[in-house]
Amino acid sequence: MTQTLVLYDILSNLPGNNWSPNPAKPRLVLNYKGLPFVTVWVEYSDISITMKAIGAKPNKRSDGTDVYTVPVLSDPNTGALISDSLEIASYLEKTYPEKAVFPNNSESLIREFDSAHFRFIIPGVKPIFARSTEIMSPASAKFFIRVRSIDVPLPWDATYGEDWALLEKGYNTAYEWYQKTDGKWFMGDTFSYADIIVASCLLWYKRILKEDEWVRISSWNGGKWAQLLADVEKECELA
Repeated sequence: MTQTLVLYDILSNLPGNNWSPNPAKPRLVLNYKGLPFVTVWVEYSDISITMKAIGAKPNKRSDGTDVYTVPVLSDPNTGALISDSLEIASYLEKTYPEKAVFPNNSESLIREFDSAHFRFIIPGVKPIFARSTEIMSPASAKFFIRVRSIDVPLPWDATYGEDWALLEKGYNTAYEWYQKTDGKWFMGDTFSYADIIVASCLLWYKRILKEDEWVRISSWNGGKWAQLLADVEKECELA
């Protein structure tokens, strides 16, 4: 019998807590594969302290310095402690291969997709970051701003029209990718981690944005993104 895995995620003041896109990815994979897990909620400002305490490995910033992040997955069945959402997905696929999220040897392709997806989101992410600070404790919001503004310079403002236009432009690109397949998923009729990547960011927006802002995103590309999120949540049996 599989022992319960432990997922470290970021605390918020939202009902149910969950909001951050990177922890959402392993959460969806765990749900999809039907693996038992519990969540340990961590204040954003306490990530480094908590991850060092459990012995998690840091990731590398673009400048080569260490940074402790979540998600982190602890698996008592194997003793593994895995950092980074993509590496967690890869580990879960190898360790629990039932219900593949990298079907047809697609992991290398989806790793490239993950990088491309990040590149099209980041130019328009300022309004999303601005709203994210509103659902954290004051200490965590301050820390989030200090850390994230290294890569996405201030000021952040949810009302910036230009940033919304840049985000929409990125999703127009993603829409073209999806249009090249015959089915509703990135790989046509085959569900994969690529769809989880996209849905995790959409879930982030839906959780932290004002209602009219989420409606705006929901209207892009003929309602494609609200539908994709709903489809992924259903596929992963996410209540």
